[in-house]
Amino acid sequence: MATKKSAGTTKNGRDSNPRYLGIKLYAGETAKIGSIIVRQEGLNTLAGKNTALGRDYTIYSTKAGVVRNSIKRKIGFNNKTKVKNVVNVE
Repeated sequence: MATKKSAGTTKNGRDSNPRYLGIKLYAGETAKIGSIIVRQEGLNTLAGKNTALGRDYTIYSTKAGVVRNSIKRKIGFNNKTKVKNVVNVE
């Protein structure tokens, strides 16, 4: 007989890498050309003036300037109004 109990296998010993989502530059901060402003999953925040949207919904600046936030009302297909955040670089 064994003097120690052997260790069994585990099914939950893995973990995925973090995605580091969120706002990277807040309102009032200066943005360089190509600097990431928001990393998001889905289109929660819209890209405004002097910003562009990446294929993974990352919003980055196309011109240097100061980051400004605003609110835009959008009407959906079911005639309901949604309030969306918009990021601009001025």
